[in-house]
Amino acid sequence: MNWTQLLSGKRFGMEEYHERKHERTDFQRDYDRLIFSSPFRRLQNKTQVFPLPGSIFVHNRLTHSLEVSCVGRSLGNNVAKGLMQKYPDGSINFPEIGSIVSAACLAHDMGNPPFGHSGERAISAYFLEGNGSYLEDEIRSAGGRWEDFLHFEGNANAMRLLTHQFIGRRKGGFALTYSTLASIVKYPYASVHSGKKGKFGFFQSEEETYMRIATELGINHNPEDKNKFVRYPLVYLVEAADDICYQIMDIEDACKLHILTTEEAIQLLLNFFEGERLDHIIRVMKMVDDTNEQIAYLRSCIIGLLVDECSRVFLENENGILDGTYNSPLIEQIEEQAKQAYATCSKTAYKKIYRAKEVLDIELAGYHIFSHLIDSLTEAVMNQSHAYSKLLLQRIPEQYDTNAPTTYGKIQCVLDYISGMTDVYALDLYRKITGMSLPAV
Repeated sequence: MNWTQLLSGKRFGMEEYHERKHERTDFQRDYDRLIFSSPFRRLQNKTQVFPLPGSIFVHNRLTHSLEVSCVGRSLGNNVAKGLMQKYPDGSINFPEIGSIVSAACLAHDMGNPPFGHSGERAISAYFLEGNGSYLEDEIRSAGGRWEDFLHFEGNANAMRLLTHQFIGRRKGGFALTYSTLASIVKYPYASVHSGKKGKFGFFQSEEETYMRIATELGINHNPEDKNKFVRYPLVYLVEAADDICYQIMDIEDACKLHILTTEEAIQLLLNFFEGERLDHIIRVMKMVDDTNEQIAYLRSCIIGLLVDECSRVFLENENGILDGTYNSPLIEQIEEQAKQAYATCSKTAYKKIYRAKEVLDIELAGYHIFSHLIDSLTEAVMNQSHAYSKLLLQRIPEQYDTNAPTTYGKIQCVLDYISGMTDVYALDLYRKITGMSLPAV
């Protein structure tokens, strides 16, 4: 792969449309287009890890995405500087890498359903072991890809959300640049090749879309598996920004919610440093008494450290990234002290945070709510002449194709609607269709 072809400002779905020149670059306009969109705005009411706040405000999908975008911009700018030093002739648009990565970071979670990652698991469970399992033969017999539902993936759903022409919408979906779209595809292959982890980058309905993106940008097939593509290089930076943010911010949120003590949180964060650097950070941290400020300072130091480390790993492995032989998350290749501290944070998060009662309660509720919503809506789209179905279908916005000709298309319509919901909207609809909540008379 080569950088000249990889950095393309051409817009998906608007290839033949010549827009007037703007002061902003195409990649900066991607960022603005996402910021002002309704799906992005709805992220403020979607769970990141912890239940949406009562008196204590923790991260939701919106604040997480904004922070990831900031870190992604720093990573992109660092890498751009390094590449400009390596290729000084100025013929390649390296300065825009920061803008591309920051825009992709904004979009990376836009396909995730309500209730955090438990929402993805709940959808998959419905088709694997729930009432949806009966649909497998019907979907497969018509040529539909059952694995798309069996391993429902927020990353693949983001690609659909950003590129699909929903009813009444413009061609190309968000009409983002090819480079920004490629930067969100962490797993550049179909669900049938996802393996045990069940991760994949696009649904059957968007497979042709990704092929167009890969052809335009010169993204190669994986030399070890021709059914897969290698990652678009900037995906590594988007992934690193996400890895940096969620791990560190989850520790901070857990401290605010008293799942971790202040002492536990501070020690986990201090583990990233050693020697004179550690002594300096402790001295500066103790200049303030407010523990929230102390943790915020440590967090900023760690993010700076990890941004520099991940940038270094990317630049040192640029050749392997371009020829597809490098295939490790950048965070796994950072220097040993930081790597061990990050691993300790991960273990603590899994043991004390992700298994915390508050988090498990959200997961339990998500399973029940999703199961009932998918059940009811699937019944409605599959049996549209039934009296109850007619009423329920009126709740589905017109942009979703309830009259899709295939069972695969009808189920995808249901999941488009549900995955776009906020936590509050999903809970409210569940209460209404079960009769638990009635409108005032």
